[in-house]
Amino acid sequence: MSNSLTTAVQTICREFGNDPHRLMDIARAVQHRFHCVAPEAMDIIATALAMPRVEVESFVSFYAFLSQERTGDIVIRLCNDIVDRFHGGDEVAAVFAAELGIQPGETTADGRISLTYTACMGMSDQAPAALVNDVVVTELSTDKARRIVRDLKEHMDPQRLIEKLGDGNNTHALVQSMVRNCIRREGPIIFAPFESGKALKKALSMSPAEIIRSIKTSRLRGRGGAGFPTGMKWEFTRAAPGDTRYMICNADEGEPGTFKDRVILTERPDLMFEGMTIGGYALGGSEGIVYLRGEYAYLEPFLEDVLSQRRACGLLGKNVAGKAGFDFDIRIQMGAGAYICGAETALINSCEGLRGDPRNRPPFPAIEGYLGRPTSVNNVETLCCVARIVERGAAFFAQLGTQASTGTKLLSISGDCKQPGVYEVPFGISLRDVLEMAGATDATAVQVGGPSGDQMVGPDAYDSAICYDELATGGAIVVFGPERDLLEVVDAYMEFFVEESCGYCTPCRVGNVLLKKSIEKIIAGRATRADIEQMRQLCSTIKTTSRCGLGQTSPNPILTTLENFPALYEDRLTQTDNGFQPGFDLETARAEAGRIVGRIPAPTR
Repeated sequence: MSNSLTTAVQTICREFGNDPHRLMDIARAVQHRFHCVAPEAMDIIATALAMPRVEVESFVSFYAFLSQERTGDIVIRLCNDIVDRFHGGDEVAAVFAAELGIQPGETTADGRISLTYTACMGMSDQAPAALVNDVVVTELSTDKARRIVRDLKEHMDPQRLIEKLGDGNNTHALVQSMVRNCIRREGPIIFAPFESGKALKKALSMSPAEIIRSIKTSRLRGRGGAGFPTGMKWEFTRAAPGDTRYMICNADEGEPGTFKDRVILTERPDLMFEGMTIGGYALGGSEGIVYLRGEYAYLEPFLEDVLSQRRACGLLGKNVAGKAGFDFDIRIQMGAGAYICGAETALINSCEGLRGDPRNRPPFPAIEGYLGRPTSVNNVETLCCVARIVERGAAFFAQLGTQASTGTKLLSISGDCKQPGVYEVPFGISLRDVLEMAGATDATAVQVGGPSGDQMVGPDAYDSAICYDELATGGAIVVFGPERDLLEVVDAYMEFFVEESCGYCTPCRVGNVLLKKSIEKIIAGRATRADIEQMRQLCSTIKTTSRCGLGQTSPNPILTTLENFPALYEDRLTQTDNGFQPGFDLETARAEAGRIVGRIPAPTR
């Protein structure tokens, strides 16, 4: 173990107070410095943080953006979401591999560049996309991929890959990103003009109980997808025993096809921070945490600058906005590539420096959350709504939308449409109207809510309303045109769940693998009606017995397409005399074996 490694890692640990709860920050810093968190570094971290070494290794092995083996100085992460694939992502990946002379998962012989895949990175409106270290590269093509590799080999500076800056704050000196906001429709809640501090000062003239009552009167429901009443969550959290409470903003949008929070973080961070601060006052808390997904690391310096400006204006820190005794501040906690951390208890664990394994409930976070204290976890969009409700009144908010789904909803629309992007629409709008706005008039299927969300629907459901009672969505609307094979979509979504399962419980860890194999069998034309029934039963078992929301919703792509597109499966079934179909293709297996050993097997008799 080199003295320089020891000194550097110990220094990083001290920068975070040798606090085990800051293990994420420590591991990310070590990864950035040495391009890995090697076993020797884990030893040093474990000693400095006075924690078992096995827990450090368990943590590092959990997150996709951390590595025990050295990666290249530059890591190219290609998004392999189904939208990216349908827009040429596979061809782009093949060019990257050919130009670098490696396959995904490998590093060039000189150790300079690594190539890998990553799940949806919040850029479905400008796919195919990739992360080159923390630099987002959008709208890739095969020609652009060749040029990127050539340029990187020459200057090894990802920032120089940015050919043209995006719009809005993407041009900010602390962002400098080629990402485009693609705001197609602005509404009265998120994108209306906002005066920083106005809602907060109004809130501080009210009592915490009055604020919570106003949020309840507005009938605001969580915008992350579950739709739990926000006022009720805050009421539970404030009433929980304890002197310390926490407000956490869930900015870990990892649902494939969702990117609305990315736009809020870019264009309306003040609105979100204002909502957090109001929440901190209503809960009786003194600290807020924004859990920012690792894919959005390019926004972190900008968001830190916004926080600094709010502190300078007295909107954070001691005696916020002149309110004696109300001390509240916000810090940003970066993630490291784990979809499961979008679940609130997994997110809390990650904030505490643990693996992102979901917790058993009860106790619920409102009673026992971050560091065992009462905690409210709210979505980015939800907190923006809070600030607007306080600013303009509960009645203003409640008159928008429907009785059970008040306000507006940000939709991330992508896929086979002419105008992908972000749309702020009132709840209650029909899916058909949404598709017309986005120029998706020939859509044959729409995934509403992402693969773990509501369902895949066809034209017979297009007159249904976007709301919690009909077509619920955390924000994703993915459109598929007539040329798409929906079973390929289902297969891609199941691949995503297999990869993103935390592995804690058997139904999810094993069941999703079996479901994916079943879909592959159907696609190959080797399935019978009995296989369909067996798949239904397996879906039911996984939903019923899985520990957290991932396993409880992962069968949805299969179940909803079975219900809404039965011919999709029926047309692929094989009829046999005895009702059975071989699950093993002998000739294919023999051919593969022959390829491996370098000879052509003799034909079977």
